[in-house]
Amino acid sequence: MKLNPLDWRIESLKSVAEAYGLVQRQPGGSHVIFRHPNGAMLSVPARRPIKPIYIKKFVRLIEEGIAE
Repeated sequence: MKLNPLDWRIESLKSVAEAYGLVQRQPGGSHVIFRHPNGAMLSVPARRPIKPIYIKKFVRLIEEGIAE
């Protein structure tokens, strides 16, 4: 994901989030909210493909528990 932030789909992000212990929810349908165990959250639009800026923020959330 770090090396290629292009052409990711929300299903892949959900799988990665589960593997890293992030909690996910999709309250309205258009966005998925990922939450790090430390409380940091990131809302990602569920459109396909996901824009690279969201992938970069998602990676940062996993690595550092920080989201903007």
